[in-house]
Amino acid sequence: MTSEPKNPPMDPSTDEASKRQLDAARRQGEAYGEAARLMMEEVAVDGGEQQAGDYLIGYAVEKAEGMHRWTGSGLEWVEPDDENLHLEVVVRDAADGRLVPGVRVEATLTAPDGSELGPFDLPFLWHPMIDHYGRNVVVPGDGDYRLRVRVEPPTYSRHDKVNGRRFEAPVTAEFESVHVEAGQG
Repeated sequence: MTSEPKNPPMDPSTDEASKRQLDAARRQGEAYGEAARLMMEEVAVDGGEQQAGDYLIGYAVEKAEGMHRWTGSGLEWVEPDDENLHLEVVVRDAADGRLVPGVRVEATLTAPDGSELGPFDLPFLWHPMIDHYGRNVVVPGDGDYRLRVRVEPPTYSRHDKVNGRRFEAPVTAEFESVHVEAGQG
């Protein structure tokens, strides 16, 4: 169901400190990958992951849930209104498995009747187990949906002459038969 990250390329002139740094990044990716697997395979109604370019893109679907949202007076707990699905997307570096922050994620669902829902912008969400991109949405009901996820490249700078040349183009991942059980959790 989930993909294992491949090892990142290493500059032949990389010194020992840089190798140690890359090994630390891989260990971070392993821990993040374990949390992603838990979310996608055990917590969610359905989930999966695939490689798209320099990314591993994963999804999880659950019933809509409440969350803290920032308001003018601070954080405020907000329960879902009409939303009946929580759509979560994980964007990982395919080379080391770590979260790729600061990307724009957009998701489109195709319902069992063929109607298209979205595209939905999925903002970054802090979570006590695994940070991800996601939001609550409204779907017509239970069934098997198709999911298309588009990820725009981040605009931030990157360290490392060789290993920093990644995440340069937008990518799309498509998932068939995403099982949805609509409702509020």
